[in-house]
This record gives sequence, structure tokens and C-alpha cells, in this order.
Amino acid sequence: MRKLLIATHNNKKFTELKSLLRSTDFDLVSLSDIGIIEEVDETGTTFEENACLKAKGYLQLSGLPTLADDSGLEVQALNWEPGVYSARYGGPSANDQDRIELVLQNLAQSNDQNRSAQFRCVVAIAFSEHSLEMYNGICTGEITTIPRGENGFGYDSIFLIPHLNKTLAELTSEEKNKISHRSAALSQAAEVLQNSG
Repeated sequence: MRKLLIATHNNKKFTELKSLLRSTDFDLVSLSDIGIIEEVDETGTTFEENACLKAKGYLQLSGLPTLADDSGLEVQALNWEPGVYSARYGGPSANDQDRIELVLQNLAQSNDQNRSAQFRCVVAIAFSEHSLEMYNGICTGEITTIPRGENGFGYDSIFLIPHLNKTLAELTSEEKNKISHRSAALSQAAEVLQNSG
């Protein structure tokens, strides 16, 4: 079975991606599984650029076809921030809780009643140095006033899905995987992987 490297050190994210790609005929491995500790610098200014940088960078480091994603939260009242800087919002020492508090604080200070937001995900797969595919996914919602739920990671606890009246962190992984931005992008990627495996 061919190996496909999932370019993440985040165990929760790897588990989520593995679940979304379970229909493919690839042996999915993480960076930790193959002993890669290096971080590919995300120097791009768009999700597309960062996903490509990671996919190509880890392909070079591992010699394996590599799937990388870049995703983030875009809040309309904050001029679509934190966007591509979602994982680094608040600085290098900030954790998920710090970043959540910063979004809520900035939104409160904006005096904008519009709490519309979206999660956006771009998935890039580098099959070789000269073969790269990209897929996009979006999940629309609103930002809550306080965090809700214990599941998920990142900004999930403040991202409300209005028609369910639940945050992503209040959904089971199965429920989240039906509607998430990552699932939308990965379902397209899975089709291509099925045909190339």
C-alpha cells in the first residue's frame, strides 16, 4: 500500500484527516510517524500559498507524496482576520484559549453587531516535485459571545453553526465531518486519491 504523508504534528488534526480520508487506498502517516520534526515555514500570505509550501516542503523532506492543508477563521467584522494568521494570532506564545479570547475581545471592541464568519480550508497534495493538486472548502457560521463545547480544537468552541444552534465543539466528530471546511476540501481530495492509489 502506498504511503501518503499528512503534513501535521497535531494529533487531533491527524485523527480528523485520517477519518476524512479513510476511503482512500493509502497508508496515511503523520510527520511524527516518520520522525520528521522540522517545521516548514508558512511564509505565504494566502491559504493556497501556505498549503503548497507545506506540501512541497514535506515531500522534499520525506520523499513521500504529501497532503498539507492550511485553514483558518475569517471574521467579517474583523476585516476577515485572523485569516491566514489564525494559528499565530496573538503571537508565538499564544495557545488556543488565548487566541479565542483575542477574537472575542477584538469583536467586542469593534462595535460591529455582525458576527458572521467562515472557516476556510485549502488542501494541497504534492504527488511529486512537478505534480500538485489543490482543493478548497468553506464552512459558514457566526462567532458566539462565549466558548461552548469540549470537542474539536482551535476556534471550534466559538464557531456557531446557526441551523444546528451548536458550535463545532458541541458536535460529535461524525457530525463535524459532514459540514466542516476541511471535510469539504478533503472529500474532493479523496476522490482524486482513490483514482491515483
